[in-house]
Amino acid sequence: MNPCKWNFKQLAMACLLVLSLVLAAGCGQQAADPSSATDSASSSTSSASSSASSSSSASSSSALKSAQPETLTIKVYFPNADGTKLIANSRKVKTDSKNDKYAAAMESLLAGTTEKDQANIFPKKVQLQSVKVENGVASVSFSKELQKNFVGGSTGEEMLVGSIVNTLTEFPEVKKVRILIDGKGIESLSGHMDLTEPLSRMKDLL
Repeated sequence: MNPCKWNFKQLAMACLLVLSLVLAAGCGQQAADPSSATDSASSSTSSASSSASSSSSASSSSALKSAQPETLTIKVYFPNADGTKLIANSRKVKTDSKNDKYAAAMESLLAGTTEKDQANIFPKKVQLQSVKVENGVASVSFSKELQKNFVGGSTGEEMLVGSIVNTLTEFPEVKKVRILIDGKGIESLSGHMDLTEPLSRMKDLL
């Protein structure tokens, strides 16, 4: 056998073997390279963070939207000019998380009327403290001026109580109204009407 030809074959095989080893080592290094795994993990974390951020933003936007004031049309009642009945006055009020529709109705009633055929009946400096509705009964609390500054007689007391009761019972879920002063029950405003129990809608004044 020709030695030169044999040496050439051996050299070619040796080169192929070396090339195979180099390629194998390169693939192994690429598989073991932690940078590729880190990049993948970083990409996944970034995607999850972005998704959570979007979800949080959507939730905040929804909460902000629900906190926006809502405009409602309600009816508040004032005595007529000669104090013989109550007249409904339609108004638009705004409600939000701090001022619900019941409180908004009472605040509108306390604001008074400028209509010529209607009279203001609330004493001066009266402030609304709270309105709570539970089991069909609205408990509305006013400051002590409601009783202290009241100067009307039996008709005036009936008109004042009636305006409160009929305004709140405009809401279908309110069946009766309890009038409080500083959060406590009272017997009467000036001795003419019994206020120890919740009152139903006073239809006879309409």
